[in-house]
Amino acid sequence: MGDRLPDPELFRQGGFRVASRLFIEGDIRGDERQVARLRQFAQREDPAADVLVPLLRESRPEFEQTLRQGIDSVESPPEELEAFFRNVEATPYWVDRDRLERGARAITRAGLLGLFPLGDVSLMGGYLASRATKSLVGTGEIEYKAARRLVETATWWIHVTTPGALVPGGRGYESALRVRIVHAHVRAAMNRRKDWDYAAWDRPVNQVQTAGTLLLFSLVYVFGTQLLGLRYSARERADILHLWRYVGWLMGVDEELLPAGEDDAWRLLWLLATTEFIPDDDSKRLAAALMKAHAGIGDGRGALGKVLAHVSVAGHGAISRLLLGKTNADFLELPDDPIAQAAVVAVAGVNFAAETVRRVVPGATALQELLGAAGRRHYLRQVTKVFGLDPTYGRHMKAA
Repeated sequence: MGDRLPDPELFRQGGFRVASRLFIEGDIRGDERQVARLRQFAQREDPAADVLVPLLRESRPEFEQTLRQGIDSVESPPEELEAFFRNVEATPYWVDRDRLERGARAITRAGLLGLFPLGDVSLMGGYLASRATKSLVGTGEIEYKAARRLVETATWWIHVTTPGALVPGGRGYESALRVRIVHAHVRAAMNRRKDWDYAAWDRPVNQVQTAGTLLLFSLVYVFGTQLLGLRYSARERADILHLWRYVGWLMGVDEELLPAGEDDAWRLLWLLATTEFIPDDDSKRLAAALMKAHAGIGDGRGALGKVLAHVSVAGHGAISRLLLGKTNADFLELPDDPIAQAAVVAVAGVNFAAETVRRVVPGATALQELLGAAGRRHYLRQVTKVFGLDPTYGRHMKAA
């Protein structure tokens, strides 16, 4: 290995600086050759899914049938559709169904608390990757429909992390593949734009960006919940990453970019932080839209609504600031409320104490999994009713 590079901004302060001291063993810094190798994937898309975009205008029923019943259920399927699903249905040798189940249960245990790091660290942190934000800004979905997009992301995340959902025909399995096709439609739309700057922004929704999203929803999520006081065994963390490795495979991420374990994941995140987490003005716009969505909890509630909006913005902003660090938070123009930050730290301490008790009381972990699952189901019912969510994501495919 050549000379190791200095730490990127993300690892110099805030929660990730804590991680480098408490949760990471050894030196995860990469060198110039590893950076160059990663950057090659920024020019790679997902050919197997991309060829389906024009095909689905005529073969959408066959796609839906195959999702639910498998490619063998379709008589004389189009060649591209068959090739796509033959590959998807050929499950990799490393997939362990028991580990998928354990990982899903460990995630479910967090219940609705898991939505905080999902939005405040995973999504907000993703806005630091300015090249990845260009597709989001280009579609207008995040900036102008931030609340709906946040809910759709949370709903998708719950679907793919529900125990038993990643079997062929299961809700999580379908959702992973549907979002893969949505990504293909977004790529098609961005590639038709005459103003797309390939030199500055790379290929739209490329392999590096998809792998980065995967890490934000897996490693960064686990780390975020840990800093909020939740506790996992080493096996639970490994099983969660195993689950997301399979989700990433279903979503078309190149196997070289699918971390096999926690050490791999931290090394890849470090490289991504070095090469991708470079915020710009679009990052600020998207961060502002997300904070506005958090303030929406107070809409139509009068004076109480103003209080709720303030508390929501301060709380979410505090979590983002504590984990992403002062420099990144200041750049994104996130609120800096010391009282809210102290409250988050206090809640994390209470959570940690409760989690310590859970680990030693017989049956407490199973009970927490049941409560977490119930909370997630209630959330899905509520947001589906309020937002009228489309589980097929058909709205996102019309643009292409």
